[in-house]
Order: sequence, then structure tokens, then C-alpha cells
Amino acid sequence: MSVKIRNGDDVIVLTGKDKQKIGKVIKVVRFGTRRKVIISGVNICKKHTKPKSGRSGGIFNKELPIDISNVAIVDPKYRTATRVGFKFIDGKKVRFAKISGELIDHV
Repeated sequence: MSVKIRNGDDVIVLTGKDKQKIGKVIKVVRFGTRRKVIISGVNICKKHTKPKSGRSGGIFNKELPIDISNVAIVDPKYRTATRVGFKFIDGKKVRFAKISGELIDHV
């Protein structure tokens, strides 16, 4: 199965309270057939923790997962949402942005 969104990709949020925000994918989370992504600086909540041995308590900001259908890859050239295509270059499968044709894969 080809994965269109991977760790480290720049994505834009399409719906919800953080619409139009751009961030990097920290982690792709799979819950059975459902897939979600955690994006830096997007969908932040406050986490209240009690002090325990070795760490202090307090209120911390935490990123929560967003459904993968609510985000899109950012085109490297135009900085807008784009779809992802696949093609073979020198026998290697790479991803490219459908709008500009620029390669997305970072080696």
C-alpha cells in the first residue's frame, strides 16, 4: 500500500477550528483501519498533570491526532493544498505534487 502522507511532510488543515494552518507531521497513527496524524502546532489541548516522582506537575500543551482525511500535502512551489501522485524515476518510486509537478520526497 502506498502511503501519501508520511512523517516530516508539510501539511495544511482543510477543516475544523485549525483550518488553513500549516505544520509538519510528527507522527502517523493507525487505529486498525482508521488513520490519523499528529501535526506540530495544530489541534492543541491543555493537559493537567499531577506531580509524580522525577517530574513536576502543571498544565502542558499537547497535540491531539487529526483524521488523515482532513489534511492535505502542501505544494512545495505554490504553498497550497495539493494531491499526491506517484511515478518512477531511475527505478525508484517517488511522490510528486499534482499541481506543480514538484517532487515531494525528501531523501
